Amino acid sequence: MSTAPRLTALDTLHRSLGATMTDFAGWDMPLRYASERDEHNAVRTRAGLFDLSHMGEITVTGPEAAAFLSYALVGNIATVGNGRARYTMIVQEDGGIVDDLIVYRLGESEYMVVANAGNAQIVLDALTERVSGFDAEVRDDRDAYALLAVQGPESPAIMKAVTDADLDGLKYYAGLPGTVAGVPALIARTGYTGEDGFELFVAPEHAEQLWRALTDAGQAHRLIPCGLSCRDTLRLEAGMPLYGHELTTALTPFDAGLGRVVKFEKEGDFVGREALQAAAERAETAPPRKLVGLIAEGRRVPRAGFPVVADGKVIGEVTSGAPSPTLGKPIAMAYVDAAFAAPGTEGVGVDIRGTHEPYEVVALPFYKRQK
Repeated sequence: MSTAPRLTALDTLHRSLGATMTDFAGWDMPLRYASERDEHNAVRTRAGLFDLSHMGEITVTGPEAAAFLSYALVGNIATVGNGRARYTMIVQEDGGIVDDLIVYRLGESEYMVVANAGNAQIVLDALTERVSGFDAEVRDDRDAYALLAVQGPESPAIMKAVTDADLDGLKYYAGLPGTVAGVPALIARTGYTGEDGFELFVAPEHAEQLWRALTDAGQAHRLIPCGLSCRDTLRLEAGMPLYGHELTTALTPFDAGLGRVVKFEKEGDFVGREALQAAAERAETAPPRKLVGLIAEGRRVPRAGFPVVADGKVIGEVTSGAPSPTLGKPIAMAYVDAAFAAPGTEGVGVDIRGTHEPYEVVALPFYKRQK
């Protein structure tokens, strides 16, 4: 028997704005409000407002919270300063990626782990299992938060109109408690668009008040509401991986080109260490397929799972593909054999329903914002 999708605290508001809703990881979420291209371009040039309340928040507290997280995850959480955040991963014993995460240090012995919506329960279960033997507690806080994001070059100006928090002093991948439009919030300078921006963790009962205040403050900056569809094209242009596409349990962080997040130098053992050391050695001696960018010469759009070809052979597979509003061409990320991974490699194409469409191999990201 299928279960009804979960609703965010902003569900009624989204529908009143005419949003096209979609089932995403068990949640009913706004896919778009009007034009995906307009929403994408608004974030690149002005600002967009997102509801991300489907993300999974897990709180870890206790005297050994940092030691536990350093054991359970591949990163060195003990070195995360108070008020800072870190991108990291949780892997299986064999090194396969379970999820990519952001860990926020909220206090001396309090951390918030933010998991992807589709993996939140899996991550919660893994952390609950791995905490045995540590003086720490794992708490499911998914119902305790709504999450709103303001992204784009105008986002600092919009936020300054509704908070007196020290935004100028808030660095990238940092968070601080504050009040936004009269609402208590954790203000984080993080995002998934390639632009400057803020993610605001608030109590669900405050979500609508905050959304309306941000909408009002953003009018002068032509802020518009944005759905998950443009979030996907924004992150693709920025070369940011998406779980289930660029990241899976069949890949280690080294296979995904993200070995830098694995910290072998940290104290003590951690889950997957032995397998990841072997993966690191393999990556040095016999590079696996590499994640590259592909830009179409024509207009046909590649999709996940399409074969990448060269010299009449399959040399890789597209993991994500879409039309790029910023580049004006279809783009894709793909894992390809190392021999074909260098930018400018000639003769590479994508098999789109039997036709080999030519593509240019480029380094990621496709788009990088001007500082």
